[in-house]
Amino acid sequence: MAAAAIRKQLTLLLLHTGESVLLGMKKRGFGALKFNGFGGKVEPGETLLAGAVREMVEESGVTPLDPVLCGHIVFKFEAQAEVLEVHVFRATRSSGEPVETDEMKPQWFKATDIPYDRMWLDDRHWLPLLLAGKSFDAEFLFRGQEEILSMDIKEVTAMPVDASAVLVAEVQTAISIV
Repeated sequence: MAAAAIRKQLTLLLLHTGESVLLGMKKRGFGALKFNGFGGKVEPGETLLAGAVREMVEESGVTPLDPVLCGHIVFKFEAQAEVLEVHVFRATRSSGEPVETDEMKPQWFKATDIPYDRMWLDDRHWLPLLLAGKSFDAEFLFRGQEEILSMDIKEVTAMPVDASAVLVAEVQTAISIV
């Protein structure tokens, strides 16, 4: 009998204001030296929305003012039991100026000049939907960190949950709606 997958709950938040997108160069750990949105682990007892906002503030010094859940991505890695379940948020307004932190070096990019060649391979497939103001559900299977074995991306009319009502009981288990 195969071992059950461990689902790790994560957030990702991208600030898209007009023609610009704030990305951060990851300085250490998983995904180091790649540009990405801001996010990470959701703390036990924290909602998805609260976790996304906290991570962005910690990693960039910027507070998103209108974050909205717009995507859900499941990442699977060949020969690994851990599954990364990423809840993607988009914000169009913020307060504060980006500052470099121990974790990330923020940088603004024109939406027409996204550095996809310096990002995760999957980003080029779902980020255009986010930038177009659309919602999506996606799943990717990776071999290592540099090869996509399969992908499935669907545009959805709305996200099925209210992120402010989804409370994470434990970081590596299921989520519940309160």
